[in-house]
Amino acid sequence: MTNRVTCINKTDRYNPWERIDRLGGTKDSDGSRWGCTQQECVAYIEKGYEFYVDTNGHREYLVVGKSSQGNKYVKTEADQDTQDNLLSLPECPRS
Repeated sequence: MTNRVTCINKTDRYNPWERIDRLGGTKDSDGSRWGCTQQECVAYIEKGYEFYVDTNGHREYLVVGKSSQGNKYVKTEADQDTQDNLLSLPECPRS
């Protein structure tokens, strides 16, 4: 299942990858909205689900990263270079 990430919610943590609390977006299959915590997204990616950010018509897929402390987090493949396209997404609406 492929899911487009269109927004995130952040905490006030110093480390940018610990700041992402939730992600949200739409399912490619039917356009329905979804939302999950960062750790839920990690588990889904590890099960084979795909998540991506659309950057000017180009898909940047999310991958699982691991901090020096061993904590897993999500990032886009492009974040390995300089572009921070996941953290630059707008905030998801709070319910």
